[in-house]
Order: sequence, then structure tokens, then C-alpha cells
Amino acid sequence: MNYDKVLASPVVSIPPSGIRRFFDVASTMQGVISLGVGEPDFVTPWNIREASIHSIEHGRTHYTSNHGMPELRELICEYLSRRYGVRYDLSSCLVTVGASEALDLAFRALLNPGDEVLIPAPSYVSYAPCVTLAHGIPVAVPTYEEDAYALRADVLESFLNERTKAVILPYPNNPTGGIMTRPQIDAVTRVLSGRDVVMIADEIYSELTYGGTHESFAKGMEDRTILINGFSKAFAMTGWRLGYACGPKPLIDMMVKIHQYTMLCAPVMAQTAGIEALKDALSSDFAQVRAMRNAYNRRRLLIYEGFKDMGLPVFEPRGAFYIFPSIRETGMTSEQFCERLLKEGRVATVPGNAFGDAGEGHIRCSYAASTDNIMESLRRIRVFLNHLN
Repeated sequence: MNYDKVLASPVVSIPPSGIRRFFDVASTMQGVISLGVGEPDFVTPWNIREASIHSIEHGRTHYTSNHGMPELRELICEYLSRRYGVRYDLSSCLVTVGASEALDLAFRALLNPGDEVLIPAPSYVSYAPCVTLAHGIPVAVPTYEEDAYALRADVLESFLNERTKAVILPYPNNPTGGIMTRPQIDAVTRVLSGRDVVMIADEIYSELTYGGTHESFAKGMEDRTILINGFSKAFAMTGWRLGYACGPKPLIDMMVKIHQYTMLCAPVMAQTAGIEALKDALSSDFAQVRAMRNAYNRRRLLIYEGFKDMGLPVFEPRGAFYIFPSIRETGMTSEQFCERLLKEGRVATVPGNAFGDAGEGHIRCSYAASTDNIMESLRRIRVFLNHLN
């Protein structure tokens, strides 16, 4: 069998994830502290786990509606309305297997071969490959540290053309920690006004905004925005694989059609857990979410001051749980720096070029790790830098 002739060329052309590569290497080494994977170090709260266990014990192990359980979708709509002033109804809400499936469904529902999707850069590693797999063309739109990594409306406008089908709006941003303010969002929506361009707002880190409240791109723009979110980050539920998409009904209907033939539905046990997570959050004024966010904020300040004290140029992140220091002054590429830091310093980080060419010269560190691990990692990085000098 000649697999060069058999395998799909779009898949062959996509490089492996730069995040997972370093994580996999680190997992084979002794004594490594990983700041690589963006996963909360909190365990899913007990009341959420208990609700899922209870549902299993009572035999609730069957398929749900393709759209997802009505109670969960009602709670999602209530949550978005109360929290961010975004209004969708039940027919415009789809429960998915993580936010990642929601993104994939959105691309496949929207894109014809040759359609372009504009992606702020640097951004999450999956966007461009998923656009390619949906036969679209990913187009990187640069963002800059001097703009706090916010997407500038004038820069976005310069990339728009007749092939532009969608714009991804990934804020709070992974890997930079940048956020968008309401005036900045309004400027972007004005640029898109009157164009047949869909906004895909990936707001998975919406609950992890520091020093203010998250502003949703979908607020007042529900008729042209696919809002994607999930339970992984805010509720420490990464392994449950539970996300959702809300948007204009014609788009959600097409996404459901694909979902019917692929995933069928999100796991019922995870959906039951999601119901408990939102019920508890809405009734307790998000007490558990606030506690986790406050812990992340303390770690954010700790790692930010640590990198500043080392003399590495670094932007203060304002959302998510990542920091993106520059390592250009070392003279190494981001991959060279991360490889040497892993081997010599026993700290796993992610090279900035994993997030596109705009990320070169930086490394991404997750401060979802414990405070002790962050402090020890900072010590090791400082020793590593001193040895370089």
C-alpha cells in the first residue's frame, strides 16, 4: 500500500500540535514541571461530580436530543443573558462535545472551498488547521503588544475581501492573555457591518477576565455571531468535554445537521454535570467560579512579576491563564529556547511559533499550575537564563 497516494493531502499538510509535542516529551522525563497545557489544576467541584454520579446510578445513560438536553440549553441561555446581556433562545443553542467540536461544526457549516477565515495572530493552535480541514483558507491578522494584543478594526478591515466568510474573535486570548474592551468590540463590529461575514466568538475564557467584566462580541450582534463557549475553564471540567454554540437559527440548524451524523449528542453524564454547574453558579452568584478566578489572579500576578524581575520583556495578561514573555534577547528561536529549557531546566513551556509566525520570539506559560510549581518554575528559568548569560 502506497500511503502517499491514499492519505488526504489537507491532513498530511497540517503539522502536529506544537502544544502536545512538548507535553508528550515532558511526560517521558523525570522531575519536569509543566507550564505547557492549559488545564486547570482544580478538580471539578464535588457537587458537579455528584450530580453526574447520581444520574449514572439512576440509569440515565441514554442518548439525548441532538441539540442537547432542554434543561441544559435553557440554563445556558439564562446564563448568557444574565452574565453578558446576550440573548439567544432554545432553538439557537446547540450542546457540543467541547468547544472544539462547536468550532469544527461552525467551519464546516460555513465554508466552501476557497472561502477565507480571518484569525487574529497569535491565537489558539487549532483554528488554522480546522479551517483547512473544512476546505477553507486561514488568514492571519496580526495583533500587537502595543495594542495589548487587541484586534484593531483598521487592521482587520485591510484584510477583508470578497472571499472573507468569517472572522474568529478569540478573547480572552490564548496565548497572549489579551482582552477586548467594549469600544474596541464596537469598532470591529462597525467594520463588519453590511458585510456577509460571520463573527465566530470563541469565549471559552470569558469567566477568567481580571480587573473587569468580560464583554461579549455577541451582545447586540446575536443575528450574525456564533458564540462558542464551554465548561472546561470556568468550571474545571476539561475532561468532561462539554461545550456549546449559540447563534442565528439558520447557522445552528446546519451545525446540528452535521452533529447528527457525527457526534449525535454530547454525553448525557456530562450534560447532567453541566446542568448542576450552571444551577449552582446562577444560584450562588458564581461563588465557586469567583474562588477559582481569584486564585488564578494571584498566580497571574506572581508569574508576571517573576518574569519582570528576570528582565524578560512581558505583557501583563488580562484574561485566560497564560503569559507570553519575549525571549528574543536570548538570540534563540522559541523552539530552541523551549527545547533547551526542557532539557536543562526541566520546565516545559510552549514555543510561541506554535501559535503562528506572529508568536515567534515568545514562549507561552500557563499559570493554571499550582503556586508551588509556578515559584519553582520561575526559579529554574532564572537559573537557566543565568547560565545562558
